[in-house]
Amino acid sequence: MDFVCVGKIVNTHGIKGEVRLLSDFLEKDLVFKAGFKVYIGDAKEELVIKSYRKHKQFDMLLFEGIDNINLVLKYKGKRVYINKRDLNLGEGEFILEDLIGMKVRCDDQYLGVVKDILVTKAGYLLQVTFAKNYYIPYNNNYIKQVDGQAKIVYGKNIKDLIL
Repeated sequence: MDFVCVGKIVNTHGIKGEVRLLSDFLEKDLVFKAGFKVYIGDAKEELVIKSYRKHKQFDMLLFEGIDNINLVLKYKGKRVYINKRDLNLGEGEFILEDLIGMKVRCDDQYLGVVKDILVTKAGYLLQVTFAKNYYIPYNNNYIKQVDGQAKIVYGKNIKDLIL
């Protein structure tokens, strides 16, 4: 299975089995919904989301078949994963996390590797490392194409961003 970490359970909330998840996963709308399977901890214990809500900086989850705080205490501090295949992505589709580790090229020149993706109010920024770190806005002005097979992000106008 192709597991992707979507966050970490940092605490419980209330007495009915709700958990607080800290997550910087970028595609929450695809995952945090009723009926979606998640896998908890290194053992990848499978649970199904019963409900989801946002509360302050936390993603709050309730799981099917769990209605008591004592049943979720064991998950505190554990990472939460999804099986990427459960996203049912089509040919050529990807999640933004897939860009991490991809090479960046512009005008047939190698410009580094995507190390991270930052979320800002203005959108997403790709953190690229080559001789030093620089950032590329993830939009049509700077990203021409993403080749998931070759693991290459093709850019345009990127040289203007490198100081």
